[in-house]
Amino acid sequence: MKSRILFTLFMLALCGTLWAQQSAVPIPAKKSPAPRPEMLVSTQWLADHLSDPSLVLVHVGGSPSDYHAQHIPGARHLPTEKFVDSKPPGTELLAPEQLKKNLEEIGISDDSRVVFYADWDPMATRLFFTLDYLGRAEHAALLDGGMELWVVEKRPVSTEDPKIVPGHMTITVHPEVVAQMDSMTKLVSSDAASSGVAIVDSRPLKRYRSGHLAGAAPMFWETALVSPQKPVLRPPQELKKMLADRGITPGKKIVSYCEVGWQASYTYFLARYLGFDAAMYDGSYNEWNAAKQPVVRGDSAR
Repeated sequence: MKSRILFTLFMLALCGTLWAQQSAVPIPAKKSPAPRPEMLVSTQWLADHLSDPSLVLVHVGGSPSDYHAQHIPGARHLPTEKFVDSKPPGTELLAPEQLKKNLEEIGISDDSRVVFYADWDPMATRLFFTLDYLGRAEHAALLDGGMELWVVEKRPVSTEDPKIVPGHMTITVHPEVVAQMDSMTKLVSSDAASSGVAIVDSRPLKRYRSGHLAGAAPMFWETALVSPQKPVLRPPQELKKMLADRGITPGKKIVSYCEVGWQASYTYFLARYLGFDAAMYDGSYNEWNAAKQPVVRGDSAR
């Protein structure tokens, strides 16, 4: 009898020790999302690959006269009206089949390596958002520094139209990357942070202070660049720190907005580049304000 009691006490002590050891094991922190370096190409990379048969280089936006004044050799012009609808509330996606047709016309196919640039980066990243919506952004990249850096580095430019062979795209629409007003009203009326979502206002701080969606963190898209004089993207670790400083940590989904859907596309691109799940409120502040939805003024998120 005594031996049974001793054995029972021993087993209880052993179980207690094992439980204490297990409870002392720290819960692993969420892994930081892996950056996608293939989404950004340097001017040197582009110079080395201008003759690649799969490359489709896109000069986004600007007038035909601007494009013909100078563009990177081989670039084909994509006016903004070919991929956005500027009717109210602002900048909206065209119908998927129309987008497919317009992008095929400039030579984009399923196997294309698409590189895009613009005089204003949000025009270029809006194309990335569009390709991602169509399920065709896997092989798309932004030219880091854009046309501005290309010219500063005295690289060759052209005034001629390239010969274009129409492409063929297979599209798979991803409506989840487009945040609608009904989902935004739910986000701002609750604690978005607790739901795993971070709302980012991509406009200048002055515009944020004059009125923003409740819970939104200010992060003007240009702050992601090294400087106005050096308009290239900051290193991934710096960008992640900028997000972390605003409470945007691994595992959160980033939903961006701006005035009409241009600047927010840069934040969308940035989120994808850093490996975050993302969506963009396409109607943005214009739609929100026109619907007389509540806004917060000043520096406070709420």
